[in-house]
Amino acid sequence: MTMMHNPSAEKPDYGNWVSTKLLLISGLLSVLFAALSFLLPILAVGAAFFGLWFVYFLYARHQFSPTGGNVQARIHDMVLDALDRLDWDGVGTVLDIGCGNAPLAIQVARKYPGARVTGIDLWGMGWDYSKAACEENAEVAGVADRMTFQKASAADIPFEDGSFDVAVSNFVFHEVRDAQDKRDILKEALRVVRKGGKFAFQDLFLVKQIYGDVDDLLETIRGWGVQELEFVNTSDADFVPQALKLPFMVGSTGIICGTK
Repeated sequence: MTMMHNPSAEKPDYGNWVSTKLLLISGLLSVLFAALSFLLPILAVGAAFFGLWFVYFLYARHQFSPTGGNVQARIHDMVLDALDRLDWDGVGTVLDIGCGNAPLAIQVARKYPGARVTGIDLWGMGWDYSKAACEENAEVAGVADRMTFQKASAADIPFEDGSFDVAVSNFVFHEVRDAQDKRDILKEALRVVRKGGKFAFQDLFLVKQIYGDVDDLLETIRGWGVQELEFVNTSDADFVPQALKLPFMVGSTGIICGTK
């Protein structure tokens, strides 16, 4: 008997914020140091250190995954919740800046049937993301007819001023290498939002080395003529486990959202 392929049974593959590569590196280093410690006992300290990192990242990967705590998707939901609080009617054009494998972009398209979503990303750069994966995920999710993807940098978005009704982004701006001042990325993102349009950007906004004091950052953004502005501390969400609230995980992240 021949089994029929059922696309609707498939699920999009968005990857995990804790990459397989990170697990392999910490695990291999732990094993290497453990082996070398038979020759030089002090290296047992290194074996324990990398072993703890491996266990922690394994735990974090499980918490982020859909089969674990599903924290990754729930953090994406916080961006959409911000749009709801801004009373966006769900109709219009949306830009997802740094879309990765398109999890946030697809969630937007699924939740708002009246939205057309564009995702941009440089892809590559050491991440397991690609344009092909975005298109396949959109197809599997049943929203490909309202989505487009193209290669572009968040530092130089290839659209005219005010091209979109909404702009969103998730954990991207701090990674943009072709802009030294990450506030310039925020300004560029807001440039393509029409006056009166909505935006919700999540990033490491609480890391002073990147953005400075968050209150000063918000005042700077208000100085760009934004009508409405709100900051949400992501780590305050009750679904985020305490172990993930460390500064290099979710503990330094927040959402800046508002109306232009």
